[in-house]
Amino acid sequence: MSAAAAIARIRPPAQRYGLAVWMPRVLEECDRVAVDFAPDPVHDLRVALRRCRSLADGLMALDPDPAWKQMKKAGKGLFRALGELRDTQVMVEWVSKLGVPGDPVASTLLCFLAFREAEHKQQAVQALAQFDRKQWKKWSHVLPWRAARIRPGSLLFRHLALERWTEAYEDGRRALRARSPLAWHKLRIGLKRFRYIVENFLPAQHESWIADLKELQDLLGEVHDLDVLWSTALEMKVFPDEEARMRWQRRIREERDRRIQGYRERMVGKNSRWQQWREQLPKGREIETAAFHRLKLWASLLDPDFPHSRHVARMALELYDGVFARPEEGPAASSERTILRLAALLHDVGRSREQRGHHKVGSRMIEKLEPPLGCTRATMNLVAAVSRYHRGALPRRGQKTFDQLAASERPTATKLAAILRLANAFDQDRSRRIDQLKLVEKNGALVILARGYNPWSHTAESIAAARHLLEIICRRPILVKTMRADHP
Repeated sequence: MSAAAAIARIRPPAQRYGLAVWMPRVLEECDRVAVDFAPDPVHDLRVALRRCRSLADGLMALDPDPAWKQMKKAGKGLFRALGELRDTQVMVEWVSKLGVPGDPVASTLLCFLAFREAEHKQQAVQALAQFDRKQWKKWSHVLPWRAARIRPGSLLFRHLALERWTEAYEDGRRALRARSPLAWHKLRIGLKRFRYIVENFLPAQHESWIADLKELQDLLGEVHDLDVLWSTALEMKVFPDEEARMRWQRRIREERDRRIQGYRERMVGKNSRWQQWREQLPKGREIETAAFHRLKLWASLLDPDFPHSRHVARMALELYDGVFARPEEGPAASSERTILRLAALLHDVGRSREQRGHHKVGSRMIEKLEPPLGCTRATMNLVAAVSRYHRGALPRRGQKTFDQLAASERPTATKLAAILRLANAFDQDRSRRIDQLKLVEKNGALVILARGYNPWSHTAESIAAARHLLEIICRRPILVKTMRADHP
């Protein structure tokens, strides 16, 4: 059964959050906003769109289906048009709050904003007309089923939340240093992305964190609103004199500083909310384990025959341990085993796009993949190279994939590619008939005993060719024999 078919058979649980709620909500809010584009419907539609696009952004990291990117892109134009309208409507509220009766600055701003609101409403009307509701409705039936492929609260979602936490935490540090409107705006967006992952996929953490997350989001949202108001007032040159400009600047700054102080009180120090949240997210080796499982899931949803790749991965590790692994090598051997295992699990992802030359296609797909937290770009490049050479030309200078590796990495890539090439040949017919390998040394040769091996089969021919690279690496002949039934 294909990965897509397996996903389709999973029944998504009833939930208050997630795509099953927010995607249909977008269509409902489209009908509401179309009446007169009033502030509340505009806000509600933007919230629904933002949640769907943010969830798609997170799930794209776990599921390679192109529909996620298509859905995210489909809502972009409408979201932006509504954003400009919403900013204008919010500024009207702030001017009314900050101004005093008879204030010429407030009157000028309100007149200008009324004109701009009418202009943005026309743009929003056009964007709403161009929004493909029919396609969105189709996605609202398909994508929640795909999202249900991964259990809420699982290590994968906690790992994804940690990525969002890390990004938002760095944004927070930059905002406190730079103190610029752009830095605070980026923090606001980063915190939203973190909140949506927690809210939709981590029910236990959501229950205890949501009050703080909402409060912080409100504080940062109001900081952004005040920054937009001040820049708009300066742009429109609404101040008749310096005294009026200073008066409005002081009012806006007081409101802004009060909210930033509220953020600092909660988010700075050893017992900040940042640290409280971090305590419940993956740590140490758990991060690397989660990164591995995310890459494995990605491969399983692309590879047309993932059981074959799992089988090849197991035999590749058996070969590696028999040929190269030494107890005294410690972390180096562990790192090589991880790279080999990943390359074996990912080596056939290119078959999802192309049968001929799929090893090259798959290698490029791996290279383009954003490394999950706990996995480096250098590791992914090695995985891509090992996967690239599991068949076809031998690795050598003059080839782009090989040349882009550091000189110190090339011997490792060649060695692991030799192992993977032979392991893949043992299941050349994808029957999993050869299911166990044992290596022994005899008369200067390396003998591989393979249970289920038939020396008269086409698979044996493939094995004979595939062992060549490993013989070069080991500098000794390699023989393959059938493992006797009574072999321990």
